[in-house]
Amino acid sequence: MRDSQLGIGVVGCGYWGPNLVRNFSINPATRVVGVSDLHPGRLGAMKQLYPAVETTSCYEDFLKDVRIDAIAIATPVHTHYELAIAALRAGKHVLVEKPLAPSVELVTRLIEEADRRGLTLMVDHTFLYTPAVQKIRELLLSRELGDIYYYDSTRASLGLFQKDVNVIWDLAVHDISIIHHILDEAPIAVSATGSCHVAGSPENMAHITLFFADACVAHVSVNWLSPVKVRQTFIGGSKKMIVYDDLEPTEKIKVYDKGITLDAPPEDAHQFRIGYRAGDMWAPHISPTEALQTEVEHFVDCVRTGGQPISSGDSGLRVIEVLEAASCSIAKQGAPVLLREPYGTRQRARAIA
Repeated sequence: MRDSQLGIGVVGCGYWGPNLVRNFSINPATRVVGVSDLHPGRLGAMKQLYPAVETTSCYEDFLKDVRIDAIAIATPVHTHYELAIAALRAGKHVLVEKPLAPSVELVTRLIEEADRRGLTLMVDHTFLYTPAVQKIRELLLSRELGDIYYYDSTRASLGLFQKDVNVIWDLAVHDISIIHHILDEAPIAVSATGSCHVAGSPENMAHITLFFADACVAHVSVNWLSPVKVRQTFIGGSKKMIVYDDLEPTEKIKVYDKGITLDAPPEDAHQFRIGYRAGDMWAPHISPTEALQTEVEHFVDCVRTGGQPISSGDSGLRVIEVLEAASCSIAKQGAPVLLREPYGTRQRARAIA
């Protein structure tokens, strides 16, 4: 690291890459050395915005550049593994746009390579760094909601159709990473159904159910064919409930003191009386800090200290395990797929017989 700054190379200047360049550029602990893309027009646009940043269409230039300590990858999913493994073998720390790689096997190889070389491998699960999700995690860990009954999310919009992944690898990946982050337990099985309405393209809408060992269940609905953009999540607990709307400009989280109470008559324990509790609603203050800014700071800190990132390679692996299981379930028309125990052992999911 020259002049105490982390030298950064950003690969991919399409949709997400410019956001990475902007946040690394404004961070005083980092210096964007160069950006790489195969499209000359994109490189020209980046050069206009950042005249001091070098541009290249040859990714290998980054691997040989001693000024570059870390590489951020924001390219199509099918290219993630080859670009990331090359960077790790060149001794570079790596931040990869979600999802980390197209399969559990390839993610495992990346994790092992990073571990072997003592390098930071981090996946860009940006939602984990949003103040809203951080507040939800805080509320759940403090038992503010009591026992968690369900996580129910809808993530929909018109487009953006992807060529190399279906809608669950594009949109559901966000909720799966959030679920892992905010809950104390991991899912044990997955069921999913999906539909394709454009010939020759992957599924553009899907419904996923995650099963847990206790009564908790998670439902995730994702859709590329919605007339309106929706980013809404309901989290129900035995004490309180949360409505999280990421599109709300101010009150993104609302906590409701609502729920049910169960009373069993002493003479008949099998007959329950259900009561309804309706209390106040409050909206906790949510910082306006940009999630990617927090994520970049965290990445730099992990590189400097050798700490484990919140969205580490292992975290990315757990998400890919669920995505693979969901894809398998879709192929089996919704048949549940069991996640092997112990969870996160870098083994493939298997279908329930």
